Amino acid sequence: MNTKPFSRLDRIIDQCDDGLRTLFAPAPSAERANPAAGVVETNLVDAERELSARLMRVNHAGEVCAQALYRGQAASAQTPGVRKKLAQSAAEENDHLAWTEARINELGSHTSYLNPIWYAGSFMIGALAGLVGDKWSLGFVAETERQVVVHLKEHLARLPTQDQASRAVLEQMCKDEGHHATVAIEAGAAPLPTAARRLMRFSAKIMTRTAYWI
Repeated sequence: MNTKPFSRLDRIIDQCDDGLRTLFAPAPSAERANPAAGVVETNLVDAERELSARLMRVNHAGEVCAQALYRGQAASAQTPGVRKKLAQSAAEENDHLAWTEARINELGSHTSYLNPIWYAGSFMIGALAGLVGDKWSLGFVAETERQVVVHLKEHLARLPTQDQASRAVLEQMCKDEGHHATVAIEAGAAPLPTAARRLMRFSAKIMTRTAYWI
C-alpha cells in the first residue's frame, strides 16, 4: 500500500508535537553518554554553585532555541536532503538539552521559566528561514552555530575553576556546535548579510541576559 508523502503542513504539525515534548515532557534522554559522567564532583561554595547554575540555565535555554530553530527549518525546508541534515543536528542538540538539564538539577536550580517563549519565537524564525530558501537556511545554521561557539567559550572562561562537571559538558557542546557549522557550510550555506548577523547577536543577548535571571 502506497503511503502519501508528508505535506509541509504535516511536517509543521509533527514539529509542533516535538516542541511540546521538548518543553513539557520529562527530562529528555540523551543518545550519547553525558560528558560529565565520571567527573569527580567538587564542593562549590554557594556563590559558585549559583553562578554555575545560572550559566547552565542560559545554555539550556539556548538548546531549547536550537531545537526550535532546527525543527522550524526542517518543517519548511525545500529539499529532503536538507531536512535530513537539520533533523540530525536537532537530534544531536537533544543530547545537549539533556546534559544541561541534568547539570542544572545537580546544581539544585531550575530551567528558564521563559522557555516556551524562546521556543515559539525560535521556531517561527527557523520556519521563515527555511521558506527563504535552503542555502539561506543553512547559512542561518552556520552563523548561529558560530555565534554559539563564541558564547560557549565565554561561559567556559566564567565557570568556577573547580566545576569540572559543567566544564566537561560545555566543552563537548562547543565541539558539536562547531561541527554543525561545518556541516551546514559543506551543504551549501550562503553567508548571511552583516545586518542579519548583527540582529542575531542582538537577539541572542536578550535571551541570554534574561535566562540568566529567570
